[in-house]
Amino acid sequence: MLIPDDLFYTKDHEWAKIEGQKATIGITDFAQGALGDITFIDLPKVGASVAQSKFCATVESVKAASDVYAPISGKVLKANAELSVKPELVNQSAYEQGWLAVIEIADLSEKNKLMTAAQYKEYVQGLAK
Repeated sequence: MLIPDDLFYTKDHEWAKIEGQKATIGITDFAQGALGDITFIDLPKVGASVAQSKFCATVESVKAASDVYAPISGKVLKANAELSVKPELVNQSAYEQGWLAVIEIADLSEKNKLMTAAQYKEYVQGLAK
């Protein structure tokens, strides 16, 4: 299971790559693996405001539909439109091509509520027990 060191994570298996005042967000490799083959993604709308730990998108797979919660609050600057025609990119590349949105961060201090890669790895290992 891939857990990049430069990202921040939630207990709901979302990730955020924070660069300055922007965050690229998505679901983790663990999440896509648990969901199975992803068939549809309802992305957040550009211009919409999202709040940390609140619903922002839906990912549907052959197994189930799952809500995605924003790892950090802010305004949606960009949504990954390619996922509307190729939702399987999340399965193939959860951290690169399978990102969901780019957010202009409202409050950078919210980063402190997220897990580091080491903390997330430990958390996921605890779930497997």
